[in-house]
Amino acid sequence: AEASQRTPPVTINIDHLRSWVGQEQHANELLSPALVRQFNATFDRVSGSEMGDVAPLLIHFCLTQPISPGSELGPDGHPARGGFLPPVPLPRRMWAGGGIEFHADIRIGETVSRHSTITDVALKQGHSGPLCFVTVEHKIESGGRRALTERQDIVYRDMVASHPAPQSAAPKPAQTSAPKGGSRHQITPTAPLLFRYSAMTFNGHRIHYDKPYATEVEGYPGLVVHGPMQATLLCQMAADLHGAAPKSFGFRSLSPLFDDCDFTLNAGLVGAAQDGSQGLDMTLWTARQGGPIAMQAQAQW
Repeated sequence: AEASQRTPPVTINIDHLRSWVGQEQHANELLSPALVRQFNATFDRVSGSEMGDVAPLLIHFCLTQPISPGSELGPDGHPARGGFLPPVPLPRRMWAGGGIEFHADIRIGETVSRHSTITDVALKQGHSGPLCFVTVEHKIESGGRRALTERQDIVYRDMVASHPAPQSAAPKPAQTSAPKGGSRHQITPTAPLLFRYSAMTFNGHRIHYDKPYATEVEGYPGLVVHGPMQATLLCQMAADLHGAAPKSFGFRSLSPLFDDCDFTLNAGLVGAAQDGSQGLDMTLWTARQGGPIAMQAQAQW
């Protein structure tokens, strides 16, 4: 059915879905120089790419990803639900955000290991209907050293609201245009860029490379820019501006970006940590031209 067609309300058994809390998954993968060269080419960056060199920030998003045969993929291109992730009966699956604590470098030529655990499943009500949030903790090791700990927040939602909004409902407030950062960089989300990132992360989600599916089935205005790719761009920007990789990096998706418009990476000035610690903070965000903040991030040193 197309996104414009109304469907009956979805019944969600949250107690059943919460039985997935504690589910674990393990994977290992060797970080090759070839993957680092592909990563740098995708992001137009230069870094060491020989055995033993420090790997680029957030390249772990491209490692130890689930590998499912085509026969086990769902209609959206994701692995069918009900394995490691709970079988949430809502069609749209997106990254809502996450947080990373960095402990040690990932180095080229080392085996990278991922130990993932589902830590929470929660149901909330949004403007467009039910939202189901799944929280996953990833512990990443490189060469036997703990490299980073990551919290991944996944949100599932319906294609459209289950029921038309009542006429008396208050209109949604107008979205505020994002401010311009003291440092800005413009990105053109070309189809090759989105395809390359999908390929490196072995991400079959069709909203990132299949425009007819993205627009006609899921009802988006274009291809969707990956949340992890935006996070990678912002983390790279933070490290470049400060001259060192952050100790922690958190990000939250507020609105989507599409391939129908350029977007900007923005950064504020480094200041005292907002949590009262002795560290330093930098606020970063993405936004399309004239649009609201799409992803907001915080880097801390």
